[in-house]
Order: sequence, then C-alpha cells, then structure tokens
Amino acid sequence: MPASAADMRASAILCLVLLAFPSVAQQIWDIWQTTWDRSKLFTSLSPSSPINFVIPGAIGSADIVVNDGTTYQSIVGFGGSLTDTSALTLNNLKTINPANYWKVLQHMFTMTDGANAAGLNYVRLPLGSSDFSSSVYSLDDVSGDTSFSKFDINNIPSYVFSVLSDIQSTNSLVKLHLVPWSPPAWMKDGGTMNGGSLKSEYVSFYSTYLLKAVQGFQSKGFPIYSTSVQNEPQNSNPTYPTCMMTYDVEGQIATSLRSQLDSNGLSGVKIIGYEHNWDNAATYPVELMGSYADAFTGAAFHCYAGSVSNQDSFHNAYPSKAVYFTECSGTIGSDWWSDIKWYMDNLWIGSLEHYSQSGLMWNIAADGNGNPKLPATDSCGGNGCRPMVTVNSDGTYTFNQEFYSMAQASKAIIPKDSGGPYGQRIDVTIGGSLSWALRVSAFVTGRVSSSDSLRYSIVVMNWDDSASTTWNPQSVKTTIEFRGMQATYTFPVGVTTLWWFAPNTGHSRRCTRCRTPASSEAVKLTTSNITYTGNETSQIFTRINK
Repeated sequence: MPASAADMRASAILCLVLLAFPSVAQQIWDIWQTTWDRSKLFTSLSPSSPINFVIPGAIGSADIVVNDGTTYQSIVGFGGSLTDTSALTLNNLKTINPANYWKVLQHMFTMTDGANAAGLNYVRLPLGSSDFSSSVYSLDDVSGDTSFSKFDINNIPSYVFSVLSDIQSTNSLVKLHLVPWSPPAWMKDGGTMNGGSLKSEYVSFYSTYLLKAVQGFQSKGFPIYSTSVQNEPQNSNPTYPTCMMTYDVEGQIATSLRSQLDSNGLSGVKIIGYEHNWDNAATYPVELMGSYADAFTGAAFHCYAGSVSNQDSFHNAYPSKAVYFTECSGTIGSDWWSDIKWYMDNLWIGSLEHYSQSGLMWNIAADGNGNPKLPATDSCGGNGCRPMVTVNSDGTYTFNQEFYSMAQASKAIIPKDSGGPYGQRIDVTIGGSLSWALRVSAFVTGRVSSSDSLRYSIVVMNWDDSASTTWNPQSVKTTIEFRGMQATYTFPVGVTTLWWFAPNTGHSRRCTRCRTPASSEAVKLTTSNITYTGNETSQIFTRINK
C-alpha cells in the first residue's frame, strides 16, 4: 500500500534526526566578551553548563546561520606596529616595572589555547625612522654609498630588537613585516627623508637596500614574513619621513627585490604592495599588479580615507592576490563604545568580509598623550594618536579600545593546536526581525590531526544601543544555526566571541533557515538528498552528501 502523508512525514523527520545525530554533541563552552559599559573587558565567561546545539525550533529575534560549505580566505593574524616609540615605551616599562611589562606582552601575544590572552601574532616594523622616532635616520646615511658598505642594521635603536626579542619569546609564531617610511635622504630629490621622491638614478639600487634590511633582521634571529617597498607612496609630508612613489617605480623596485630575495635563499619572504588608503584601491594597487604582479603577494590598505568596501575593487581585479589591512589609529579623547563599533564594523569584521587576511593597528604602545613623536612633526594632530596600550610614567598601563576590539577577533582565529593552522573565514548570514542589530563573522580552524574535530567560531557585535535617539542598550536573543542544529544565546550590547567543535566532514553539511514545522508539508526523497519543506513559517532541512 502507498505510504500515507503522515508516514512520509514521520520517516522524513526520523531521517533528519539521524542525519543530524553526529552534530548533537556540539556544545559552546567558551565565551569571551567586551561590553559597551566596560563591565566586561575581553573577559572569559565559562558557563556552568554548556550551551547545546539541539534539534531546531523557532528562531530568535536574530538568527545566525553558519555555513561551513562556503569558505573564503585564511587569516594570517592580528597585531600592530612596533615603532621606535612603541619599543621605547615598552622598554622603559620593563625598567620601571618588569612585572607589568611581561603582563602586557603576555596578554597581547600569548597564543596558548585557553590562555587569558589575545594571541596577537603580526608585528609591523618601520625600516628606519618614522613619525614616531626620536630622530630622522636610515640604515645607510653615507651619501652615495651605492655599494652599501656602510649599511648598518644597528642604526635601528637597540631597544627595538630587545622588545622584539621579548615578543618573540612570548609568541614564537609572530610574523614580522618590514616597511620603510622613506629611502635614505641622499637617494631623494630634496636631500631629506621628509617628503619628496626617490631619484631615478637610485631606483636600481634601492632594492639592494631593502634586501640588506631583510638580511639584517634575519642575522639577528628575526625571520621576516613580509616586506613592503614604501609606506603610503602617495603621501609627501615635509615634517616626517615620507616619499612619493609612482606604481611604476614601486613595481620596478619590487621586481628587482623579488629576484634578489629568491637568489639569496629568501624566496619565502612576501612582498606586499601599496600600503595606503582605501580611497585609491581601484587605481594604484590595481595598476601595480597589472604590470608587476609576479613581484607581489598582494596589497595592503590603511583606514584614513575611503571605505573598507573599496578593498573589493582590488580583490575583484586580482582575486588570486592577497589583501592585507595594516594600519589604522585611534584618536585620543574619542568615545570608547563608538570606537568599538567603528572598529568592528570596518576593520575586525568589515575588512575581513572584504577579503583581508590581516588586521593591524598603528602604535602598539605610547604614553597618555600619544608620545613620544618625532620633534616638529605634524603627524597625529589634535589630541594625538592613541595606541593599543597606554603606558604611564609610574609603570602602570591601560589597554585601549583598539586592543579590546581586536582581541575579540584575534581570539576567534588563533590555532587550536601547537603548529596548527589559523582560522579561515566561512559563510555566515543573519535573519530575524533584529538581524540589523548584529554584525557577525564566522571562522573554521583546522587541526593537526584530521581525526580531531574542527573548531568553529563566531565574532558577534550587538550594536543595538539606540544611540541616535534615546540611549537604550538592548540584548538580542539569538539562535545560531549550524549543520541542521540550533543553539540559543542572548548577546548583550558589545562584542562576543564564542566557539564549538564539530567533526571534520569535509564541510558537507548544509542547513537553510530553521523554523518550526507547520501543518502543510511536502516531502521529497532521493538517493542524494532529503528535503523537508513546509509553508512560509515552516522548517527547511537539507542534507547534501558529497
């Protein structure tokens, strides 16, 4: 006899339960949170009992759907710039209060799974002086020394290497990215590192200068992950080291540098182009790759002009090239929670949504006024640039919103295993009546052993504070959908990072929006998939085998 509709419905539901069974054990145990009122600051919340993924019911006011069947870029890390100022500030802290010094480094850079730390792992280093140095210098200040016989890596202050060594001892996986603010003054048309351009007769020599810089760091025990040819090549400022550089000049230098790195056993060092603002993402870096793509791994962007969405212009033109986000700075005196919202929306969620593999701030450390700076520079006008951590003259310190917002994102992508991979961005969508209240990114982190469960993480900002009308922060009850199962969590206004583990099934399970079944259903059974479909308010399950 033909099966009745009720029998078919029961069979379909049973099949769905059985298909979902491997996911029943998914549990959220670990939650990290920073709230708008600072009652929690990158605080670990350990639930007394786990938050379980269960057979789906009605969705919450917001509904986060994580789809591990669609993956995007792998994330290489988060961090900031160890300028001369940052290194000097931290080195002074080490002298005044060594216990606090190590607390700062460990809280920022320790990557051990479960540690009370952000696991930052990407440090950007100016080659020579920047606007945050005590004086103007390069690594070879002897005029006309095209043989670079007077090149000296030790022109960089010793405290830079000392602090860098301590960071490296805290996190041996730290990535180092070298960036010059200017070639030596004698190579410039104005005879100064402040402003101007590189003379054409030195284009063929400058790549050797950069090669020697990489070799100099390597010789001191600091393996280099990447280097750039010029910081902000469309900026010329007479008050601090800068240099205008056309994309042709940058490309010629990078092409020569690539060849020299390769022939000197440094083929693994990446060359990253552009290093400037979002506003020209569709022009300079695209033109750079158009003529010199073989020299570059990708392009890096800064936040000071344009929109983060402009990164798409570069990615769409050269999807095989990496996108990096490498600089943004806070402003002293700005609003704490407003900054958090902007950083998450544009940088630690937004930039990654637009294909960035990294997220970096400017100064790692400085004093309460954003000092010391290069004398007479007009950089960071107004109240000054705020660092990730403010260090006071009495040896106390304060982590700032730049750190707390970044830490929430960094915690989501650090390796689960020693020597394991970093997180990879995966697809996530948001539904429900309050979908607008949440900004979400999602990641999967692989394991050293293929038999171990993968870690899935989400970073969620609830910005439902009604700040434009009457201040009224509202928590949002949210369902989280994953592989046909559902968890529920209420997100306070702030940023929350949480994760769970699930079997490595090759990312083959997918689930659509989950809702409570209604009275009218249609059932379709085939050998490759099972679909249970109802009306607009019903639940849709899909199991796809690959």
